[in-house]
Amino acid sequence: MAPLLNEDNHNRVREVFKEMQSPVDVVLFSSKANCEYCESTQQLLEEVTGLSEKIQLEVHDLDADRDLAASYGIDKAPGFAIVAKPADTPVDFGIRFYGIPSGHEFTTLVNDLVMVSAQSSGLNPETVSSLQEIKTPVHLQVFITPT
Repeated sequence: MAPLLNEDNHNRVREVFKEMQSPVDVVLFSSKANCEYCESTQQLLEEVTGLSEKIQLEVHDLDADRDLAASYGIDKAPGFAIVAKPADTPVDFGIRFYGIPSGHEFTTLVNDLVMVSAQSSGLNPETVSSLQEIKTPVHLQVFITPT
């Protein structure tokens, strides 16, 4: 299969990944049944995770590993979680992607990997303080469509 990213993309992403601080796991749930983008999503994630020793890709079948998928709150394929792995203790910040992160979403993927490795949102202290005052659960979803 032909690579999805060219050499220039590889070099740019490698440069960004130099900022990574701790290991990160990308936990992908795919499906062999009726999943138009599962194969290309896995290929893209294999290419991206191959650009840094600090990123590992775990691939699971959504149906066969339903309990594990449920533990991540993933119920669609392709879907994946980005999880920090400092000292082998996973830290899940709740970052999930569904579908292939192409176009502008590719930049979001790369930035999220770096952010999770730093275990920091990059928000200023005032914003963090304000967010800590929220006492009820908030479920935030961002939907996009490639154009």
